[in-house]
Amino acid sequence: MLLMIPGPVQLHERIIKAMCRQMIYHRGEEFAEIMKYCVRALKPIFGLKDGTISIISGSGTAGVEAAIASFGKIRKILTIENGKFGERIREIAEKYYETEKLKFEWGKSIDLGEVEKKMKGCDAVAFVHNETSTGILNPAKEIAKIAKEHDALVIVDAITSAGGDYLKMDDWGIDVAITGTQKCLGAPPGLAIVAVKDDAWKYYNARNYYLDLGSYRKKLSELQTPFTPAIPLFLALAEALKIIEEEGLENRIKRHRTLNLAVRKWAVEAGLELFPEIDEYSSYSNTLTAIKIPNGITDSQLRNTLKKEYGIMISGGQDRVKGKIFRIAAMGNVGKFEVLSTLVAVEDVMRRFVKIKSSIEIAAETLRAL
Repeated sequence: MLLMIPGPVQLHERIIKAMCRQMIYHRGEEFAEIMKYCVRALKPIFGLKDGTISIISGSGTAGVEAAIASFGKIRKILTIENGKFGERIREIAEKYYETEKLKFEWGKSIDLGEVEKKMKGCDAVAFVHNETSTGILNPAKEIAKIAKEHDALVIVDAITSAGGDYLKMDDWGIDVAITGTQKCLGAPPGLAIVAVKDDAWKYYNARNYYLDLGSYRKKLSELQTPFTPAIPLFLALAEALKIIEEEGLENRIKRHRTLNLAVRKWAVEAGLELFPEIDEYSSYSNTLTAIKIPNGITDSQLRNTLKKEYGIMISGGQDRVKGKIFRIAAMGNVGKFEVLSTLVAVEDVMRRFVKIKSSIEIAAETLRAL
């Protein structure tokens, strides 16, 4: 099965092989060397020079909760949502703090003027950088700039952008950023990574136990984790990071952007409508494309036929957009062969039900840049 979904992603054979070995002692020298390498290799992906990298055995959501709950000196936090994962941030924040909520229709751009208004009286803000539920890239740099004018802590869910698009914590003023291994890093699911700038620790006062980032920070000085880590996943992560370094981060970002640009061009040329509405600050996601399902074909007809006949899996819409959109992700280890194969298959299935223009050539032309 070819997974063209927003995680888990296809694994490189080297990463699979890295996991298939005997266990090692998690308090020993070999694990310490793996931890040391992972921390060093992850910092450029976050755009972070000085700071703490915590690697948690848990999903990306565990990382988001760790990032929110560990900074208990926050009095009031602003959450911004224009999709499923922004909504999840708000739900987590509400369990810990007084929460100022800023909601936009799913797929709509974030209004920075509204952010400015709502930011007053808040000493933290949390939002999603790349919202894969709707295919929109939110203006992290601009939101962080507004927050810093209010001397607020900036927490960013970068789970589906880190490693596949630009993320510049130092340059943009982001204090805390989270990612997961099963997205653009191209590793298996099961590890959450939280990057924290040194200045952010002034807000530290953990309201949790297992996800207490202070515990991870303390153990990092010994190149260990506070609790037993998922060792095979650390081995996989180390190999995935080696692959990223071999490709080069800039080249990797270019590849992700080109792959997803090809999908968008294909969709527009075919006469399909992209789901998100962007403005001068937001843009289309560079790791996933969300497309409206045209009249004449259903979500199940499209995705089930694609899976049964071609062995390709794409994603449907979530929650309130379920049955209204389909999503093609191109992240992690996939290349132009996988993208082009997916588009040929999707086009074949769709043309049995609806009249769309064949547009494979425009996608192929875009992919020739790789």
